[in-house]
Amino acid sequence: MRNFRTLEIWKNGIELVKQVYVLSQQLPSEEKFGLRSQITRAAISIPSNIAEGSSRNSDIEFKRFLEIAMGSLFEVETQLIISKELEFIPEEKLTTIFELLSTEARMINSLISKIKNS
Repeated sequence: MRNFRTLEIWKNGIELVKQVYVLSQQLPSEEKFGLRSQITRAAISIPSNIAEGSSRNSDIEFKRFLEIAMGSLFEVETQLIISKELEFIPEEKLTTIFELLSTEARMINSLISKIKNS
């Protein structure tokens, strides 16, 4: 069992959640149960799956949870793009979070590759 709290990949996921929550406040109030709910749930899923996977006894199981976290990351990215396209959030406010998403994706892919090769 790994201590997920020490994993940089998990810490970065927590930072993503915080930033998504800040950005989601800019969505129209009528999106409270739509896009806002969807994007925050997907963001929370990223570090949550990393944490849950780290508790598993096998690398194969951990890898599966990392893959789920990656799927959630792609959901968040897609929902942010939709928010931008619908002009809910200006593009310049998304630069930092897109960089965080890119970093997190690289970290997840790297860890998945490391597990595959071990």
